[in-house]
Amino acid sequence: MEAVGASLGTFDVASPSFHRSGRVSILPGRRWYRLTLEPQKVSASSSLCRVSMSISAETSKQELRQRCTEESYDYGEFNILNLSPLDGRYVEKTKKLRPFFSEYGLIRFRVLVEVKWLLKLSKIPEIEEVPELSEEAQSFLEEVVNNFSINDALEVKTLEEKTNHDVKAVEYFLKQKCRSFAEVAKVLEFFHFACTSEDINNLAYALSLKEAFNTVIFPVMIELCTAISNLAKENAHIPMLSRTHGQPASPTTLGKEMANFAVRLSSRGEKLSEVCLLGKFAGAVGNYNAHKVAYPTINWPHIAEEFVTSLGIQFNAYVTQIEPHDYMADLFNAIVQFNTILIDFNRDIWSYISFGYFKQITKVGEVGSSTMPHKVNPIDFENSEGNLCLANAILSSLAQKLPISRMQRDLTDSTVLRNIGVGLGHSILAYLSTLQGIRKLQVNESRLYEDLELAWEVLSEPIQTVMRRYGVPEPYEKLKDFTRGRAISKGSIREFIGGLDLPEEAKSELLVLTPHLYVGEAEQLAKAVDEAIDLASGFRFE
Repeated sequence: MEAVGASLGTFDVASPSFHRSGRVSILPGRRWYRLTLEPQKVSASSSLCRVSMSISAETSKQELRQRCTEESYDYGEFNILNLSPLDGRYVEKTKKLRPFFSEYGLIRFRVLVEVKWLLKLSKIPEIEEVPELSEEAQSFLEEVVNNFSINDALEVKTLEEKTNHDVKAVEYFLKQKCRSFAEVAKVLEFFHFACTSEDINNLAYALSLKEAFNTVIFPVMIELCTAISNLAKENAHIPMLSRTHGQPASPTTLGKEMANFAVRLSSRGEKLSEVCLLGKFAGAVGNYNAHKVAYPTINWPHIAEEFVTSLGIQFNAYVTQIEPHDYMADLFNAIVQFNTILIDFNRDIWSYISFGYFKQITKVGEVGSSTMPHKVNPIDFENSEGNLCLANAILSSLAQKLPISRMQRDLTDSTVLRNIGVGLGHSILAYLSTLQGIRKLQVNESRLYEDLELAWEVLSEPIQTVMRRYGVPEPYEKLKDFTRGRAISKGSIREFIGGLDLPEEAKSELLVLTPHLYVGEAEQLAKAVDEAIDLASGFRFE
């Protein structure tokens, strides 16, 4: 390595949205380096950020707050140094999940639960030590929640460095924050009253899931189902050669195949939104032990149920220290099913593109291949498939692990739960990629027609079925002998029909049949797709 003070190189940290530039220098002297962030004042259209890995003492949280205002403390500035592509390369597609599943988001929801619990206690007459709070005090506490900022979250992290406990740090933060309001200052010790950390955490996660799905994930799922449904209706009439086992099969229509996916995905979305998000608030081992000792006459299970349901979460009465996460397993398994169907869709579209059934609308300046100028790769569907595989691996792992906890509590779920946003982040990235790919699709009807024109053998199915109707012996065997291993043309198939012992009316109907017309009820089914799904009501956690 070069001498102290030397730089190994410089590069621009840039993205389409942030247009940042920066310099990275790596200096010797220690086995680890602290990343320091030094934003500087810039114009409204762009900003300059110096990123250095130095051997200086660790930058304190206070210094970081002074250097980074909330406006500039946007992780997008530092995309090129992120370990996860969700916060780096793909940040523009995933950043809407940050308020829910980032460390900031988790802390924010914890603060909300703690504040709401104090407000609940103030409304219980038997708890005289916490008199009903005035409107001013209630407004003050609500503002603590509503105005919770990045700097507030950093303050909690500073406290966590001392406590080595993330939930206790939230309690201490609230005590510090509320000392300035005399009425609330009198009841500071009732923050976190009779709570175990998991009383706070389980509700924080449930709230983050509910809000993230209702505001971000469900709307994109609905948009995706709608886009595929529109593909179905717009292309309901376009005949297409089916392939079963990769071989030419009875024709369908392009729209009908899209309708299949629209219905499957919508059905999974509806099932997903039926999952009950559950919460507990029953103390250290789920029995209200401390509650009962402090206030023996209060019906604590009833109070806990009122509190949990007031947050919009359904109450789970039978728990240990933790809410057992069974609903999360149901939720994540449901998402895995939705994602698996979308993988199936992506692969089919990929194949249709490779057959030439779809062209992809090109964009000026875009490159499909670094060496083959003619290529337009189906990258959106490939990107989606890859991210769905990652999402399903993570979400399946969460579903398998989270319902298991030794005795009344172990901490294996704690670190695992922090990856919910990763699984959902890869999912939302995949949904958006598929949507982007759909917008580029352009049907190539002539190519679809060509494939059908080369597949007259698919009419062997209706011919042998009509033969059965009129009692012609061994119809299947006759068609098998006629078609297998032979090139079947329009002429040869009509010659075969002409030689059959069938009523003239039946022969006439078969003679006008073509692979392009042999689509059954496919067109009608595709056009009626909206009757099979309910996207107007949407998916939502109530």
